[in-house]
Amino acid sequence: MGSLPSLIFVTLSLTILFFIPPAYSTSRRALDKPLQKSGIRITLTHRDYGKNLTKFELFERAIKRGKSRLHRLNTMSYSKAATATSLAAKSKVHAGSGEYLMDIAIGTPAESYSAILDTGSDLIWTQCKPCEQCFDQATPIFDPSKSSSFSAISCSSKLCTALPTYTCSKSKDACVYLYTYGDQSSTEGALATETFTFGKVSVPKIGFGCGSDNEGSGFSQGSGLVGLGRGPLSLISQMDEPKFSYCLTSIDDESSTSTLFMGSEASDQKKSGGKMISTPLIKNPSYPSFYYLSLKGITVGDTMLSLDESVFALNDADGSGGMIIDSGTTITYLEESAFDVMAKEFISQTKLPVDDSGSMGLDVCFKLPSNADSVEVPKLLFNFDGGSLDLPAENYMIADSSMGVVCLAMGSSQGMSIFGNVQQQNMMVLHDLKAQTLSFMPTQCDKL
Repeated sequence: MGSLPSLIFVTLSLTILFFIPPAYSTSRRALDKPLQKSGIRITLTHRDYGKNLTKFELFERAIKRGKSRLHRLNTMSYSKAATATSLAAKSKVHAGSGEYLMDIAIGTPAESYSAILDTGSDLIWTQCKPCEQCFDQATPIFDPSKSSSFSAISCSSKLCTALPTYTCSKSKDACVYLYTYGDQSSTEGALATETFTFGKVSVPKIGFGCGSDNEGSGFSQGSGLVGLGRGPLSLISQMDEPKFSYCLTSIDDESSTSTLFMGSEASDQKKSGGKMISTPLIKNPSYPSFYYLSLKGITVGDTMLSLDESVFALNDADGSGGMIIDSGTTITYLEESAFDVMAKEFISQTKLPVDDSGSMGLDVCFKLPSNADSVEVPKLLFNFDGGSLDLPAENYMIADSSMGVVCLAMGSSQGMSIFGNVQQQNMMVLHDLKAQTLSFMPTQCDKL
């Protein structure tokens, strides 16, 4: 590490707060075959896109949601650890919500909807008529009686038994699901199969929740949720395609798009970029939906932090700890003891006065020199099992020139660590569930 320059320049005009925007296309697969000759390409929209918010407001909202999601994840972890030997230890609560929306169409004829993309849960669902309880959504609520391809799933089906909580309809032997999220939001209704359309391409018999009783405020920006977790109910599992990737655009370009790739589209993106770093995906039986990474250490400037590797390790006894990669959390959160060491070293290497005002809602901030076009900050590397990820400055520093503050876009966590989406921007992030690896490749996401 000694050959690396310890400081890099942050151009302030390029590091002004978090944002990500929209569009969409795809391709087809047969139900019983992986996407071998073609793939799927879907444009993602940030949930606050088009709301006429300032960049500071966008960032403030995203951080608040990220802290709420972190709290839910840690609450789940503590609850699990406390009841590890009881039936309540079965994972019945999920992270919920997310930062990106994807356009989908459901049914025959197809009706268009916008749904939250969540890599931290599995179930695909949308609000359905007749509604006992539904939140307001921008589009009409899906009416299964008007679709010729809607079909209820029986209680004996594999998808039904894969649910954490379900019952059987007495009259029709139909599967009735209940899916609960960490913010007390929930969806309940009939599990069914339906044709889902991505752009102009239709995929039949996707299992999803047709929610007639949907409670809570966590999903009001969309009409439901598409789970991309590792379990059998997720879209990636049902498509029987072990590879998917996404590429999140830069925070300073509100006109660019972010993209999700599946199948051959994901594999093709792997060939077109720069140096790729791959690290093993770790399985956690306590939380099988999450994508856990093996983080070995962190380097600030030329200094490898003195951290015990166990600080980021999974606890085999109760499934607590570890680090997940998550598209639905804005900034990276590190276990508290590790964050404190990193923050101390980062401050010592940054030749700027510390800002303790808390105006940005972040823990490590500095005062900007007046009329400065750029500032120097230490390099930051995440040392994973398999390679070190050298982050560009815009992936960990966030500035607001009007407030005269520049901050480290990271925070502390008491328990699980999370690698957030600001740190993933302009990276092709490839999930390979067959090889059980996750890869990072520097990519200009707005050029794809």
